[in-house]
Amino acid sequence: MQYYEATLTVNKTDIDDLDHVNNVCYVQWVEDIAKKHWLQNAPKQIQDTYFWVMLSHCIEYKGEAFLNDMIRLKTYISKSEGLTSIRIVEFFNEHTNKLLAKSETTWCLIKSETRKPARITQEIKNLFLK
Repeated sequence: MQYYEATLTVNKTDIDDLDHVNNVCYVQWVEDIAKKHWLQNAPKQIQDTYFWVMLSHCIEYKGEAFLNDMIRLKTYISKSEGLTSIRIVEFFNEHTNKLLAKSETTWCLIKSETRKPARITQEIKNLFLK
């Protein structure tokens, strides 16, 4: 299993009426880090042939994040079979290492040419097993 990490700083547009990070931001961050992980690992030929769509998303909130907090995102693929992959993203406060949230998202591989679901090849699985 291969991990991919990134950090971000909470900015004013991420904050909601309760003065903490809006839940919608976490979903956007899941999408952003998944895309970065894919682009880093997949060769251009594979990127041109396939793309991913989010099918379902579950997130558990464990703590709050506030303006100017540094957040470390850690992601990995926990399972890939058939047409779908399960991606985990964990959100940590960079300074305290406290887990703030954890998401589990099901993604479906789509063939660009047909825009229809495609079976995940062993070559694609291997991109995330390094």
